[in-house]
Amino acid sequence: MSELRQDPTTEEWVIIARERAKRPADFVRQQAKPELPVFSASCPFCPGNEAMTPPETLSYRDKENQKWRVRVISNQFPALSPEGNTARKLNDDFFISMDGMGIHEVVIETPEHNKALALQEKSGVVDILHAYRERYNAMIRVPFVKLVIIYKNYGPMAGTTLEHSHSQLVATPVIPKQLRTQHKVAARYYGSTGSYLYADMVSHEIKSGKRIVMETGSFVAFHPFASHSAFETWIVPKVNQSSFGDISTNDLEDLAHILRIILLKLHRGLNNPDFNYVINSAPAGDEDKNCFRWHMRIIPRLIELSGFEIGSGINMNAVVPEETAKFMREMKVG
Repeated sequence: MSELRQDPTTEEWVIIARERAKRPADFVRQQAKPELPVFSASCPFCPGNEAMTPPETLSYRDKENQKWRVRVISNQFPALSPEGNTARKLNDDFFISMDGMGIHEVVIETPEHNKALALQEKSGVVDILHAYRERYNAMIRVPFVKLVIIYKNYGPMAGTTLEHSHSQLVATPVIPKQLRTQHKVAARYYGSTGSYLYADMVSHEIKSGKRIVMETGSFVAFHPFASHSAFETWIVPKVNQSSFGDISTNDLEDLAHILRIILLKLHRGLNNPDFNYVINSAPAGDEDKNCFRWHMRIIPRLIELSGFEIGSGINMNAVVPEETAKFMREMKVG
């Protein structure tokens, strides 16, 4: 029969729909994505087209020829911008609003138009993560910024509009409800048990081993007990560290290794699926609190949400995470 599982980090319920369960192999993408050229004259992210983008805020370049490996630019069509103020306004004597202040940047991950992140060498992924950390730490110090989200959309089902591999950072002057909930749950857990929620969760996942996909000296990747969707993968540091901005250079390289392998397993095992990933970190001012632990979530976009999920807020997962984790563990990537 089906099973209701509770996500310990949000206290949300998830239905593991065993009655309609699928096998992991049923989620393999049936149609291959079209082949892309190494360069596109119309792509603003390709080398030589830099004038088509806003000015860069950061770039990593080869010393011998000054060719860039990674560029960070302001988003040309930002969701939020630095102009305005954070004063709240009352509309129609009831509704609250404020100026859309924030910072929105794009990380152009490679000069090659056709190089998916899963197919990059480790050194390329290291560069990208270095850029994340550098821009994260710059943004979080801006006085009005309360939170910085790092995310990637890959493929149409994940919301991408440009094929050239890229990811984004958005700094906001507010803390969204989802993140507030995660922090409150973690703080409440510590208050009632005297222990750290994420430390206990990681410890139990490692002890069980059933949902572990991969483990390194500094990180563990697993499919959560209450996975909200098929093949949802978390990468969590083994140390209590609230802010992604505090990651050491050695751990950054370890993260590049495990992220690259996980994405390559998904790429080969599910035939290059669309996906999102996000790095969740502590709000500004909470970096020294160890109740919360920064982490990365990778969400393959394999099925659309149903009306029940939209209406109830309860996700329905048609595959058991223990089985998807086993599928991923056994996927050989060389």
